[in-house]
Amino acid sequence: MKPAPPVMSRVSATRRRSYRVRPRPGASARASAPGRARFTDPRQELSPTHVLDLSPLPLSFYRRPAEEVAPDLLGRLLVRRLGRERLVLRLVEVEAYLGAPDRAAHAWGGRRTARNESLYLPGGHAYVYFIYGMHWCLNVVCGEKDEGSAVLLRAGEPLQGAATMRARRGLADRVRPGDVAGGPGKLAQALAVDRALDGARLDGKQLWLAAGDPVLRAQIATGPRIGVAYAGQAASWPLRFVERGNPHVSRPRL
Repeated sequence: MKPAPPVMSRVSATRRRSYRVRPRPGASARASAPGRARFTDPRQELSPTHVLDLSPLPLSFYRRPAEEVAPDLLGRLLVRRLGRERLVLRLVEVEAYLGAPDRAAHAWGGRRTARNESLYLPGGHAYVYFIYGMHWCLNVVCGEKDEGSAVLLRAGEPLQGAATMRARRGLADRVRPGDVAGGPGKLAQALAVDRALDGARLDGKQLWLAAGDPVLRAQIATGPRIGVAYAGQAASWPLRFVERGNPHVSRPRL
C-alpha cells in the first residue's frame, strides 16, 4: 500500500463532518434527502419556477485544507451568471492539490509565477488556468493566503441553464450524462469560464458556490488523481473524490 501524504494522514485520523450552512429563512428545502444520489437527465433540467437557495457559501468554507474542502464540495451548487441567466451545476467530482509538498500541484516546491499567482490568494477565490493549449480549468483556492492549495472542479450535473450549456459545448439536444460538464475542460466551457475569472472572489455576482446538499461520506469514492503520473509518490495519493454511481462523473470512473 502506497503511503498517504502527510496532510491526508492527519485528516483520516479524525472523522470530519461536512461543513453545513443554515438556509436562509423561507428558502425552499431540496426534495431529496441529504447525501442521496439524485441523477438527472440534462435535457430535463429543473423548472424555471423551481426555487433553489443559491446564496453564496461564506468565504470561511474555503479557509480549510484542500483535502478537507474537496469531498465537502460534492453536492454543492456551482453557479455562473451570464447576463440575466443563471447556469447551475451540482458538483459530482473534484480533485485536491496540496500546495508546496504536492508534486502534482502548480505550487509544488513553492513555485510562484504570474500564471499561478491567484493560487496564493486566501481561500475563496477562483484559480483558472489554460491546459494543453485547448481547455480552461476552474479551481477553488483553499486555506490561508500564500498556501497555494486548491481543488480542481472536474465534473458537474446540470440543474439549470442546460440548454445554454449545451449550446456553449456545441452539442445537440440529445446528449448522454457527462457530455455537458463531465470533465474539467467541459465544465469550464459549459459555464463560459476563462482567464477573465482568474482570481475572482467566490462570493461575487459572476461565479459562486451555494450550499446544495453535501454528499454523505459513505457515498463518496476516492482514488488517484487523473493525469499526474509524473508526480512520483504523489501520483498515487487518493485525492480524487467522486459521488458513487453518478453518470456525470468523468472517465475513468471509480
